[in-house]
Amino acid sequence: MDKTDQTILKILQQDCTTPVQQIADAVNLSVTPCWKRIRKLEEKGIIRQRVALLEPAQVDLGVSVFVHLKTQRHDDAWLKSFAERVTAFDEVMECYRMAGEWDYLLRVVAKDIAAFDRFYKKLISGVEGLSDVSSSFAMEEIKYTTQLPLSS
Repeated sequence: MDKTDQTILKILQQDCTTPVQQIADAVNLSVTPCWKRIRKLEEKGIIRQRVALLEPAQVDLGVSVFVHLKTQRHDDAWLKSFAERVTAFDEVMECYRMAGEWDYLLRVVAKDIAAFDRFYKKLISGVEGLSDVSSSFAMEEIKYTTQLPLSS
């Protein structure tokens, strides 16, 4: 991936609806070669998908919760089952297997604390093998971005 590809990716990360002509102008290419580069980035899986980012509070999902999980199970079958169950929850925005004190970290969104409590009850009853669950409610979002820091 060269600097032109990186610049294209920076532009698309800011606004994936940017017209190809505008992107081409920014990287000093004509439209067709620019479009071919974008398609190649998609084919290689560098561009996973194009999405619209929503404002959570505007769609009545103003509560962000970080859920830390511990388990005594670490076998492949349990991990596969856990991943299937956790990814099935619409409230789970992100899920990470961690090193350190906690085994997993989830970022969950909910309408309010009561909605989170309903999710929590579904989580602990639907996922076997959890030995500890701890939740931290975000009080304020200071920085949130989906833009990866590409070098130039």
